[in-house]
Amino acid sequence: MGFDNAHSVPARGGRYKTGNVEHDHWHRTGDDPGRPYQFSTAEQLVLDFFGEVSRILGDLGLNDAVIGESTLTERKEP
Repeated sequence: MGFDNAHSVPARGGRYKTGNVEHDHWHRTGDDPGRPYQFSTAEQLVLDFFGEVSRILGDLGLNDAVIGESTLTERKEP
């Protein structure tokens, strides 16, 4: 899953449909060619990203609750 604008996405629909000029899009899975994404704000992008993370974790039967936090300086070398 990811959100990017590095390339355009293929147009969905019939073969006579015109292509997209927008490059903002998101991939639902690793092999998804991409779906158009209407960028509005950086805050909304982050909310959409973490919403998709929660959806994927839920589909996998995993909880998205944060169990702890640390900073790089607090982490110990293995």
